Amino acid sequence: MGEKPKNRKWLKWLLGTMGVLLVLAVAALVFVNVYIGKSSPVIEGKSAVAILDGDVKVTRDEIGVPHIKADSDADLYRAQGYVQAQDRMFQMDLSRRQASGRLAEVVGAGAVDTDKFFRTFSLRDAAEKSWDGYNDEAKKVLEWYADGVNAYMEEAKKDGTLSYEFALLGYEPEEWTPVDSLTIGKFMAYDLGGNWSTLAIRHWALNEFPEEKARELFIKYPENAPSIIEANLEQPVKVAGQFDASVIPPEFNGSNNWVVSGDKTESGKPLLADDPHLGLSTPSIWYQMHLESPEQNVSGVIFAGIPGIILGHNEQIAWGVTNVGPDVQDLYIETPNPDDPTQFRYEGKWEQAEVRDEPIRVKDGKTEDFEVVVTRHGPIISNVLYKEEDPGALFSMQWTALEPTLELQAVLSFNKASNWEEFETALEDFQAPAQNFVFASTDGTIAYKANGRIPLRKSGDGQLPVPGDSANYGWEGYVPFDELPKAVNPESGFIATANNEVVDDSYPYHITDFWAQPYRYERIAEVLEATDDLTPEDMMALQMDQKNLYAAEFLDGMMAAVEGETDAYNDLFNMMKKWDQVDSKDQAAPLVFHKWMKQLPKTMLAKNFPEDVYELLPGKNHITDQMMREAFSGQEGAWVTEYGGTGKWLADALKTSLGEIEEEFGEDVNEWKWGDDHQLTFPHPIAGASPVLGQFLNPEPVPIGGSNITVQAAAFDGEGNVDHGASWRFVADLSDLSSAYHIVGPGLSGHLKSDYFHNQVDDWANGDYHETEIEEEVEGSTLILTAD
Repeated sequence: MGEKPKNRKWLKWLLGTMGVLLVLAVAALVFVNVYIGKSSPVIEGKSAVAILDGDVKVTRDEIGVPHIKADSDADLYRAQGYVQAQDRMFQMDLSRRQASGRLAEVVGAGAVDTDKFFRTFSLRDAAEKSWDGYNDEAKKVLEWYADGVNAYMEEAKKDGTLSYEFALLGYEPEEWTPVDSLTIGKFMAYDLGGNWSTLAIRHWALNEFPEEKARELFIKYPENAPSIIEANLEQPVKVAGQFDASVIPPEFNGSNNWVVSGDKTESGKPLLADDPHLGLSTPSIWYQMHLESPEQNVSGVIFAGIPGIILGHNEQIAWGVTNVGPDVQDLYIETPNPDDPTQFRYEGKWEQAEVRDEPIRVKDGKTEDFEVVVTRHGPIISNVLYKEEDPGALFSMQWTALEPTLELQAVLSFNKASNWEEFETALEDFQAPAQNFVFASTDGTIAYKANGRIPLRKSGDGQLPVPGDSANYGWEGYVPFDELPKAVNPESGFIATANNEVVDDSYPYHITDFWAQPYRYERIAEVLEATDDLTPEDMMALQMDQKNLYAAEFLDGMMAAVEGETDAYNDLFNMMKKWDQVDSKDQAAPLVFHKWMKQLPKTMLAKNFPEDVYELLPGKNHITDQMMREAFSGQEGAWVTEYGGTGKWLADALKTSLGEIEEEFGEDVNEWKWGDDHQLTFPHPIAGASPVLGQFLNPEPVPIGGSNITVQAAAFDGEGNVDHGASWRFVADLSDLSSAYHIVGPGLSGHLKSDYFHNQVDDWANGDYHETEIEEEVEGSTLILTAD
């Protein structure tokens, strides 16, 4: 299992200049045996934490899950902050810095553009505005949690035991604040709730291509919006060269979840399963914990840097989410005043925008002056990287997450809810990002709700940027909470979502036209419908299912089209026709199929786009899939016809794909295996600085099956590295909520000397779940946090 070469564009914001890389590499050799061991978290014995009112027991079980037991909620959340900081302080600090636009302070000039982007997207500003809306109880929790983080930091600074990454980068973390936690929450809304780049690319396409070709780049062309289309043609906004694609979240940060009623289970009680699909990294985006006080007993996962449990279960209920992916970001075409670029035309007059000074401090460099300009609709997001003297028109962005929202308040209520009514009431505070919640309770109830703020527009449906100078556009509220998609105890006996379309044409409100492809949902439904005696083991097996329904739709037609062009691939196609259409790691067919599918948009579209615009283009395979569907039905579109026909397009893409496979794995098809290319990685954010750091911080790649369209989500980059997928797997049996089943790869600790650093890599690959108890006394390493 050799390490494959990596070209990770996303590392550039952290690594900065080559000078930084060399310093990190040398520093790694110096610190690896001296400082790193010293900074390993203390997880046994006693530790005095003066902020506590009483003693708190922290037991890390055999897999490293911390079970925290306190005599009050105040001490529980203080201890949660302390324990998270022990294992994840560097990750927490990096997260708040990225979301706040403050990476350049510790990384250097290489992160300035990234800082400008996140300052412009105004996540911290939105977090600060959200603070005032929180109730007193939630504010206390955030303050208690911050106190715990700061208690650990003060202790570590005094003892010289801060995590080794701080020494490598040469700085110490600042005091933690409640707004830091809220800012990380806003970053997750950014990671899960974006469609602005879709609108920017469509605007560019309308101005670049004839309408017939532009139309085919839309999932659904806005036939009923001629005035909006005309506005996009009359006021072109520059897109090429304006945006950094490396900071755009993966287009389908998605997930699977489902809940099954007792009528379809062996126990007669519901089963619930959830596996959120996010970037796979060291350490994990999730931190699994068990929190217990006289007021609550809850277990599950939370983002490092935030209190509570966002997904999981207590003694009476369980819940999980997938991403709805609604259109919650709108772009407005703004006209700046040539005489004053901070004024914009609105209803025939120049209107003054808000201007925020956001100076960006740069490590070993001069502070860069920077301004964020905010119109009545939201921040100007054009012209950030490259200022133009007279841009003519710019994009501003309106986004639900830039408003004050109360997600942490909802999470704290989830943790103490005991039935669907209490849980649904708590959902009213979970406003951004919009999520598909599934729910089950020990009373037998199963339920679902697509929750969050979904805009109601005066005109249009969020398919294109709209004029910013007219009162005829904009939002006039949100879909009423009671009218959001919902189901309780359906006759089917189960509810499942996989980022697929969750409403039909009868639903009166627009959510989005950019749903995930239906293949994961269809496979989940197929399995759940097939039996009425489901068990937790069946749920775990389904989360590891590798059946490829994408191939079931397209592969025969693709081969038939190419066979019409040439017989050069007869032997290969005979092998493909025998394939069971399971993405198993030991077969050649998945390698050929996925390389071919990935190549189709490159072959058809890439040469017609500037490189950065092509990188920003979302849903590339959505677009080419639709081109194939139409071509196979006898209705070739403009792009395919201009290329030379379906057969030529598919044959050219296949030839390119096979050339890449042969170059890496040889010409003998019998020697090809999906797992030789498709390998699980959990990259550490500073591991790319040098091979030395990579050896210490990254686990060895593991060949695996699955793909981006199977229930076992395992999406891969251009080099075959599986770096996106089920960031947490969870199964709860409502017949016995004293425990539940989890996998968090690669492990729970962020410290490379910890036994829990990479201990779940093979578990993730093989589907070996850990059962986490919440009622029985847990055995493991115990640390008593004392009040004196």
